[in-house]
Amino acid sequence: MSQDHANHAVHVDDEISVSPPTSSPSGSDQTAPFDEFLRATTPAVGQPHAYYQPAPNPATPFYQHPRGIAGIGHSIAQSLARSARSTASSLTRRSSAQPPIPPATPYFYYPWTNYNQPPYMMPSVPPHPQSAYGGTTSVATSGIQMGSLSRDENGDSMLRRHIQMIKQDVELTNGEFILDIPLSREYVESVCETGDEEFTHLRYTACTKKADDFAEFYTLRQQEKGRRTKIAVVCTMYNEDDQLLTKTMSAVMDNIAYLCSMKGRKGWDQDSWKDIVVVLISDGKSQCNKRSLDILSAMGMYMEGLPRSDVNGEPVQAHIFELTTQVRIDNSLVPQYTTGQSDKIVPMQTIFLLKEKNAKKINSHRWFFNGLCKILDPEVCILIDVGTKPTKQSFWHLYRAFQRNENVAGACGEIFAELGSHWQNLYNPLVATQNFEYKMSNILDKPLESVLGYIAVLPGAFSAYRYQALQGTPLESYFKGEALHNDHCEGRPNVSESNMYLAEDRILCFELVMKRDKRYILKYVKSARAETDVPTELHDLIKQRRRWLNGSFFASVYSVSNYYRLFLTKHTFFRMFLLTLETIYNLANIIYSWFSIASIYVCFFFMFNLAASEDLAACTQAVLDSATQDPFFPIGPYMAQATRGIYIASFVSIVVASLGNKPTTIKPLLSIVTIIFGICMALMLTLICWTVYLDIKNIPPTVKTLNQFIKYVPSDPNFMDLAISLMCTYVMYIVVSIVYLDPWHPFTCLIQYLLMSPSFSNVLMVYAFCNIHDISWGTKGQDTASVGVSVEIHKNEKGKMVATTEVPAPDYATELAKLKEMVAEMKNPHAVVTRSKDVKSAEDHFKSFRTNVLLCWFISNFALAYMLTNEYVIKRMGSPGRANPFLVFLLWSVAGLTGIRFTGATVYIIQWLTERAVDMF
Repeated sequence: MSQDHANHAVHVDDEISVSPPTSSPSGSDQTAPFDEFLRATTPAVGQPHAYYQPAPNPATPFYQHPRGIAGIGHSIAQSLARSARSTASSLTRRSSAQPPIPPATPYFYYPWTNYNQPPYMMPSVPPHPQSAYGGTTSVATSGIQMGSLSRDENGDSMLRRHIQMIKQDVELTNGEFILDIPLSREYVESVCETGDEEFTHLRYTACTKKADDFAEFYTLRQQEKGRRTKIAVVCTMYNEDDQLLTKTMSAVMDNIAYLCSMKGRKGWDQDSWKDIVVVLISDGKSQCNKRSLDILSAMGMYMEGLPRSDVNGEPVQAHIFELTTQVRIDNSLVPQYTTGQSDKIVPMQTIFLLKEKNAKKINSHRWFFNGLCKILDPEVCILIDVGTKPTKQSFWHLYRAFQRNENVAGACGEIFAELGSHWQNLYNPLVATQNFEYKMSNILDKPLESVLGYIAVLPGAFSAYRYQALQGTPLESYFKGEALHNDHCEGRPNVSESNMYLAEDRILCFELVMKRDKRYILKYVKSARAETDVPTELHDLIKQRRRWLNGSFFASVYSVSNYYRLFLTKHTFFRMFLLTLETIYNLANIIYSWFSIASIYVCFFFMFNLAASEDLAACTQAVLDSATQDPFFPIGPYMAQATRGIYIASFVSIVVASLGNKPTTIKPLLSIVTIIFGICMALMLTLICWTVYLDIKNIPPTVKTLNQFIKYVPSDPNFMDLAISLMCTYVMYIVVSIVYLDPWHPFTCLIQYLLMSPSFSNVLMVYAFCNIHDISWGTKGQDTASVGVSVEIHKNEKGKMVATTEVPAPDYATELAKLKEMVAEMKNPHAVVTRSKDVKSAEDHFKSFRTNVLLCWFISNFALAYMLTNEYVIKRMGSPGRANPFLVFLLWSVAGLTGIRFTGATVYIIQWLTERAVDMF
């Protein structure tokens, strides 16, 4: 039960007093607010079975009743209706053509399922012996707020959200509490498919077993129907709001509709929705956003008041809801229903797993892989974070990657930043920077890794795996991080291993490629695209990158140090050669990452190095301060010295602040330092452009043809080392973007990316390493179960095990009303509920490890920077008329690595075009 209801614990003996009706037994013209709804769902007078039908046995359990809860819940709702007659008679008017309801048999009509049978109208529960229409009637309810009337700003009455609970005996299934609840007539009449209980009944399972034991004690509807699952989609969520949830769920349904519209192509047809199961897993009942639960209720996937806290004293681990929904709700919150057209909206098999406790995302994946997938046995598993929006054909392209090559064990698509309408989000430099970063990763990095066969990380927000390939060592290694982060490991904790498992998806990728006696590879699928929201505030970005940077660094070290496992696989010699090249490439990236802060400072030192005299310029390889060489003349040298001091002071400030503060508490400092580093970078870029301009200006007039220019370049070392290397790097960025038909980000985001690049190392990476002892995910674990309804088990007269509990009466009209309320609230921006988050207190061992790593990191970078900027070393390393050798090496190595990535991207695009051509036939 949610935290909002925790203070209203459900008790079956709670009572409410319902006022008696004011109408006389013969009837009157007074009406209640419920009457209009009752008339809308009740057959007209004179039709068969309109008012009176033989009453079924009231003791019959509602799930065995021909009309579900209808025959049991009518009296409660009718009593509530009569209680409101005297206060809202002006809202609705009874038509004169309709006779009054006979007082002897008040009714509430709930025609849910099995529409071939006549509706049943049961007499209401007899009134309280002392009331007899003149006193009060007691109705057993839950402590949750019931339906009540209120006034809006116009003075009109409206129905508040309510839950109607009904006490019932539920027969257990193999000793487990499993319940099929029929949905309301409003829902069923709105959808196309109604011929099976998977469409009309919501199945609830109160799972009391751990994830690894789920398949042993429980079953799923797909198994009962003998369906083969091609694709199992898992969407993980924590406390995401309704907008993020509808963004993902509507996109998933669009992908299923596209597969159903393929009309027999590649094994897909209009009934292919039966081959796809969508699993939504929420990490913690009390953490789940209530508006998101309202969305799921409107889709029929959830019912408030149904989750149980324990079954016969055994605590519930997860609440599982199964339904084949036929409702699509997008960000407008307007429900759309199935129409029978395969190219529009189709049924979607859903399993909503609501975990009782918050146990992090990796535990959600344990429930999916080790629990549900053992029953579903899918071919391909697609992982999506709620908030990610895959494009319409993404599932098809991901699945085709596994069809084409049986050795493909994992695949991912392109993740791009949400830019808003007319790219308005690019006005935020953080969004623009991340957009450029994502684009170049998807254009240069992922294609190269795909060609080599090993992608360092398949993003958990949007990726796919072959389920059979995951069995054994890969999943065992993947879930090892859950015990490390939950303090379940024995002995002294391994800090590097704990940080490594912050990026457990990288470990999974490595284990798949290095799986013993296999030849699995990983694939990048350019055509599968998904949109995701990115952090818009600096402190949010730092918190995100803290886990990413620490996890990726130690995971990269792990993959390089375990290179020998390549020879235990069955990869071909050529593939081993490619993977060896990639290991060397990854090792180079680790070294660059380690010395990043020194490299940036050295670049800044030499590129913004102005001297006031020829002697000083000669010994420090500085640019002489003159009107022809210094764009800042005559204050250039003073600017250089002052800026250098401000740069160092800003760096030291970030180090000190990162050691004992959270990003949210130092937001002003973070903003100031980021601006300072941006200004430093802008000054450096100004000098670079000025230097290139002077070099071009000094080209002799005799150089007129391309051949003459090629011969001239080696004769001018400065021009070759600076201008040519930089031009090679950024020209390749533009060219490869054009080849990939995605050319706009270099023109809209490159400047922001360059200005933010020093902060990515000097702020984000410094904060990450200063908090290397923190292995938390930034979410608080819930160690106690939330307060909810208990299930007590006993034997009935037939000797069968039954549970006496309260169940909610379905009310789809109320769920639609909630959607309307949320649509109205959308006019005023709402924020996701912020919850207090704490970080685990670091142990002495973790802090000691952090200290050692920081000392090694800072000392090695300081030594490099000091050595390269020392006058004695500069004199020995430098040569007249040429830039610092380290700077030259750095510029050309960056250009070289970019060239390698450019080559890999070119090979990949050729492969991609070939595959697309094959798919056309």
